[in-house]
Amino acid sequence: MWPWQRTSAPAGGNASLTFPNQSRSYDATRQAVRFWGYDRSMEASFYLAADALQRIQPNLNPDVPGLLRAFDLNRNLIYGIAAKVYARGRRGSYDLNIADI
Repeated sequence: MWPWQRTSAPAGGNASLTFPNQSRSYDATRQAVRFWGYDRSMEASFYLAADALQRIQPNLNPDVPGLLRAFDLNRNLIYGIAAKVYARGRRGSYDLNIADI
């Protein structure tokens, strides 16, 4: 099992969040990298703000390829942050920002 496929059970719940889909893309409207997590058969969209990603990797090149490369290099950390935000309450999508880092 890859680190991003591990489950995360929120307090008081049985939900498990996995990240089997390696896809990610840059959403120019939100200025964020979009990726997906799954709780059983339910899909959740996550958006990691570009400025939050720059906090994770300060020396990143701020163009789209640089942001996606920084995401790939920090996937385990980002998935852990996403799991914590997800555990706060279920929604259709989640915006991850500097405060979540």
